[in-house]
Amino acid sequence: MNFYLLFFLLIVIVGLIVSYIYFMKDKKDQLMAIEQGICPKCHQHTMQIIDQRSTGCSGPKMVTFECSAHECKYTTVFNINGGGGCSSGKCGI
Repeated sequence: MNFYLLFFLLIVIVGLIVSYIYFMKDKKDQLMAIEQGICPKCHQHTMQIIDQRSTGCSGPKMVTFECSAHECKYTTVFNINGGGGCSSGKCGI
C-alpha cells in the first residue's frame, strides 16, 4: 500500500515540476516578444509600459505591459531585476 502512495506522489511531483518548467518557458517567450514591442497575443507592434513599481533602484521592479490594440486587450505583469543599482547608471528597464 505504501508503495502505491509513494509512486503516486512521485508522479504528482514530477508533473508539477514539468508544468512549472513549461510555464516559465512560456513567460520567457512572452517577455522576449514584449521587449521587442510585439504583443504575444495578436503579434502586432503595440506593446507599451503602463505601470512600473519598484522598492528601490537595485530591487526588482513590477512592470505592467498592455497591448494598445483595441481588439486585443492583453495585459501582463512581470517582475524584472533592477539591473545593478543606482551607481551603475542602470536604473531603467
